[in-house]
Amino acid sequence: MSSITVSATAANQQFAELLGKAVSGETVLITKRGKPVAQMGPYRPKAASPERRAAWRRMLASMERGVTIGISAEEARAMTWTRDEAHER
Repeated sequence: MSSITVSATAANQQFAELLGKAVSGETVLITKRGKPVAQMGPYRPKAASPERRAAWRRMLASMERGVTIGISAEEARAMTWTRDEAHER
């Protein structure tokens, strides 16, 4: 992966070209008065942390179990309503 450095002014004037370089895998370092201020490069999504994956597993397990709402399962199954009734305030 290669890297190029450009001034903020040049980055502004050549944005489309620099974006194309980033899409191709290059990293573009943008400077202002000679100091690095920003970096543009290909998007790389972060891998989910072990804690985040565990949280997803707990959430999905909770959804599979369902929640209680203070009535019996029979009463819950007997409750019916229309879509409009479900969305009334």
